[in-house]
Amino acid sequence: MRAVFNPIYQEDKEELLSFIENFQNSGEDFGNGDRNRIKLFDFKGQKINIKAFKTPNAMNQFAYRYVRQSKAERSFQFANKLISLEIGTPKPVAYIENYGGLGLKDSYYISFHDEPKYTYRDLVHDSEIDNHEKILRAFTAFSFDLHEKEVEFLDHSPGNTLIFENENSYGFKLVDLNRMNFRSLNFDDRMRNMRRLTPHKIMVEIMSDEYAKLSQRPFEEVFEKMWFYTVEFQAKFQRKQRLKKKIKFWKK
Repeated sequence: MRAVFNPIYQEDKEELLSFIENFQNSGEDFGNGDRNRIKLFDFKGQKINIKAFKTPNAMNQFAYRYVRQSKAERSFQFANKLISLEIGTPKPVAYIENYGGLGLKDSYYISFHDEPKYTYRDLVHDSEIDNHEKILRAFTAFSFDLHEKEVEFLDHSPGNTLIFENENSYGFKLVDLNRMNFRSLNFDDRMRNMRRLTPHKIMVEIMSDEYAKLSQRPFEEVFEKMWFYTVEFQAKFQRKQRLKKKIKFWKK
């Protein structure tokens, strides 16, 4: 086993490890658990979120043990990196890796659990949300700040940004952190990074308008590129969905 803790919680490691040891039979399930299982536990009067990553295939078990960082380790390190850049994410607590014969057997990422008012997905599905456009423009400014700080969030998609309402403003936190690059992003990279967020043209128009103002580029240039990558992504996504339905049909 390898267990790495935020220094603040080093003295709580026995309690935290007990959550991992009893993960299957305790805690409160959170989300649908399609790929990875997430459970909530009470810790120091607050809720923590423990993400159990799916057991990797044999090749990745070896790779995650000897060649590259596991998803749990990357999540922990990237969370700390984001915080150092003053970018919102739930506070990281620890990551744990258990090893078997081939290499990595299972791994866990622990963070505090934040309850947002919305996620970006809510903006996609409900255009009647109060201050919808204001939130969308604030989110675009948040995305622009990510790019300016050389953060390429590869899973920049509807469910991975938590939205919090403050008095007269909105705050944002990223989750599902294990796929990120930290590098300088050119204009094309930035627009491509926005491609997964929404299929709705009106939302892309608003984001393009705000991004154009922040980047001091013409609206037409920003919209053309952002919409191009959005349409390209949606076409690929729909093809995958049709293929999945066909495979499911033939398996019956």
